Amino acid sequence: MTTSDSIRSKHSSLDQKLYMPGLDGLRAISVLAVIAYHLNLSWAPGGFLGVGVFFVLSGYLITDQLIAQWQDTQRLDLKNFWMRRLRRLMPGLFLMLGIVSLYLFLFDRSMLISLKGDLLSAVLYFNNWWLIFHQVSYFESFGPPSPIGHLWSLAIEEQFYLLWPLILALLLRFTSQRSKLVLFTIIGAAASVVAMALIYDAGTDPSRVYYGSDTRAFALLIGAVLAMVWPSRRLPKQLPRKSRFILDLVGAAGLFGIILIIWRTNEYNASLYLGGLALFSILTAVVTAVLAHPATLSGQILGCKPLRWIGVRSYSLYLWHFPVIILTSPAVDTGGLNVGRMVIQLTITLILAAFSYKYVEEPIRRGSFARRPERIHIPAPLLLRSTGVMVIISLLLFVYTGPSDLSKNQTYATAPGVVKGMNIGPLTENKPSPNIDPKEPDVITPDEKPPVANSPTVNSEIKTDAMITAIGDSVILGAEPYLKKSFPGIIIDGELGRQMYQAQDVVNQLKAEGKLGSCVIIELGSNGPFKMEEFRTLLISLGNVQQIVIINTRVPKRWQDTVNSDLAEAAAEFPQATLVDWYAASQGKDSYFYEDGVHLSPQGAEYYASLISDAVKVTKGP
Repeated sequence: MTTSDSIRSKHSSLDQKLYMPGLDGLRAISVLAVIAYHLNLSWAPGGFLGVGVFFVLSGYLITDQLIAQWQDTQRLDLKNFWMRRLRRLMPGLFLMLGIVSLYLFLFDRSMLISLKGDLLSAVLYFNNWWLIFHQVSYFESFGPPSPIGHLWSLAIEEQFYLLWPLILALLLRFTSQRSKLVLFTIIGAAASVVAMALIYDAGTDPSRVYYGSDTRAFALLIGAVLAMVWPSRRLPKQLPRKSRFILDLVGAAGLFGIILIIWRTNEYNASLYLGGLALFSILTAVVTAVLAHPATLSGQILGCKPLRWIGVRSYSLYLWHFPVIILTSPAVDTGGLNVGRMVIQLTITLILAAFSYKYVEEPIRRGSFARRPERIHIPAPLLLRSTGVMVIISLLLFVYTGPSDLSKNQTYATAPGVVKGMNIGPLTENKPSPNIDPKEPDVITPDEKPPVANSPTVNSEIKTDAMITAIGDSVILGAEPYLKKSFPGIIIDGELGRQMYQAQDVVNQLKAEGKLGSCVIIELGSNGPFKMEEFRTLLISLGNVQQIVIINTRVPKRWQDTVNSDLAEAAAEFPQATLVDWYAASQGKDSYFYEDGVHLSPQGAEYYASLISDAVKVTKGP
């Protein structure tokens, strides 16, 4: 046996000894949180934090193995390490990318062409920096999401696998003192935390700090610190009852904290990027320490068979869930959660992940393809049954979703009310009417028998010389022709892609030109979240206008609920404010939107304008 074979044999046995089933349970919880987040389940707004848990686990396990190898051999076999990582990660990735590319080639070649750079960066594991340099937002991108938009996190992990063993080998060569290793790693983690806090701009899109290897490295390094102070093979198999009870109590509290944070936070919570993610990583490290200990009851519970099955396949589930969700969801969906579609999406994900893990990933990782090809033989009956199941599921998905246009090559005209390349849905007779709760700030919601937007009975309080000004983005431009029918002389200042922070300059300019009316309509938030302080300042700057009409948003993006919550909060603070609940009014009305789910069809634009018309209550000033 060669030296290399001897080292490989040692580490094969070492990997078996270091297997910690409780960590697979934690992996299971993490991947389920991520999937729930991408399914837009309301109880998991912080499900994206599951990726942070994976980072901490990776940092711990990789560093633990590397340090153990150094202690055994006084060297790190980097070539062997990198080859094992490639065999573990690349087969599943290539299979997923191949099937997704084939699907797009058959059904949506325009998207496939637009994803060329994404595919290359995913294969070479620099996808996160590709997205940063091309200013692709994880949270705020319009148009259909990329079906491989989740691979940024794998790029960060692979970059860690490439660089960290080199850095660790250098450190171990020059110092054998564990305290110095820990100190150096803590300094690196702290630098990453500081970088995130300095680069992050509160109230704006956090994608830069979310994607960055520099700003996310702290989670991996916190896991590495844990490996240095809590090496798995030094953990005793038995503990005194009191010590085990304390560990289990800490682990249970930590796990509860993780679940609570996932439930109560969201990606626009500024505290996350100002140290919160670092604290979450430390909390994850504490839970990891407890679950890694072979004597804890927590590790045994989370290592139960169902969670272990999911955890072992967590990488496969992560790879497949996002393209399945994206490619099987309709472009416009105002009907809320579709349980049937969700169940089918989860079923497809499980089938693909299980197939990939058993017949592609594991055989290649273990070298079974080369040694025993017969091990990966798929019996014909199984293949036929699997094919039949996939066909049936595909048909069910078609019934639930219908064909969807996933092309990224849609452009929207800036001319009022015009959107190129869009088909108008069938007309319906649903119209809005006001329904104001006197106990709450004025909120306009739909009813069954609303007045027509241009009816002479609507807005009877408004005088022809009462100036009305509307400030917004491309959504208000879509409703412009209908607003002008109701309010001749209305001034509409709309701009494609306008963000809330740009509105103050617009207000100042309108004031200077004498075009700020006694009623100001604000339609903003479709293009991303905003700072509440900026919005409050904007409302205060409007001065003594008689009425401020604030319209909330329906946009198929994650900031939708955050924006609507902030708009409602601000509207409640100003007595002259009226909140128009466009989100509720458009519930279940897909035909009101073009294929992007944001811009208004003529039918939707008329409905939108009638809601605003019902909300305006301005009378002639003195």
